[in-house]
Amino acid sequence: MKELDLKKVIFEVERMCVEANYFLNDNILQKIKIAYNNEESEVGKNILGQIIENDEIAMNEQVPMCQDTGIVVVFLEIGTEVKINGDIYEAVNEGVRRGYEKGYLRKSVVRHPLDRVNTKDNSPAIIHTKLVPNSDKVKIIVAPKGGGSENMSALKMLKPSDGVEGIKKLVVETIKNAGGNPCPPIIVGVGIGGNFEKAAILAKEAVLRDINDVTPDPIARNLEAELLELINKTGVGPLGLGGLTTALAVKVNTYPCHIAALPVAININCHAARHKEVEL
Repeated sequence: MKELDLKKVIFEVERMCVEANYFLNDNILQKIKIAYNNEESEVGKNILGQIIENDEIAMNEQVPMCQDTGIVVVFLEIGTEVKINGDIYEAVNEGVRRGYEKGYLRKSVVRHPLDRVNTKDNSPAIIHTKLVPNSDKVKIIVAPKGGGSENMSALKMLKPSDGVEGIKKLVVETIKNAGGNPCPPIIVGVGIGGNFEKAAILAKEAVLRDINDVTPDPIARNLEAELLELINKTGVGPLGLGGLTTALAVKVNTYPCHIAALPVAININCHAARHKEVEL
């Protein structure tokens, strides 16, 4: 059985907090450049050009691509053959504290949702944990999530009779109502199934998928394509000022659910879709 070095966890989380905020995933940048070349709206094209310039400046000068450097969401996948001596959650939070201090990243977390006093170090992170059978690896995904796009996300318990058409209507209405608030072009994660809280986690995991991946689920694959087309037909466009590109991608994750339920969660991410991962 392999023993996990928590000092490595701290170091890697610190590094990924900084890199996720400084460096846009190249696949996403290429999608934005394609959208720029295809955009017919003069205003929309200008906005996409500014986004590209902003992200390239952030990468070259190693500064945050956005002033909102997010609350840190962490997914831990821990092999059952890994021995952990100590508190891995505290190690994650220490990595967050160090990353946000050394990376000059904005501290956006308050200690209580009602008294609104800032923790001044961007901790604690929101941590989700999975156990992986017969593995001696630990995978860490760090995903800082900004407030603007998160605030436009939604969850609704549909009736099974609402079906696919009800899902499409809910997603499109959510995007239209969001307008420019989540800073389009966006990436949309849709979680369908499970129950109330599972659908939300499915949607969050969906936005972490590679922007160019193809789901093996044929039903979800067709729905992703239909939703992307419908969303881009809304005309919301870059920053909500009109154009062809409202969303760069739609990702749909599903899970079995109760016969009486059809939970649907929509997690909206701005174009940055910041996340990094490492395997220890």
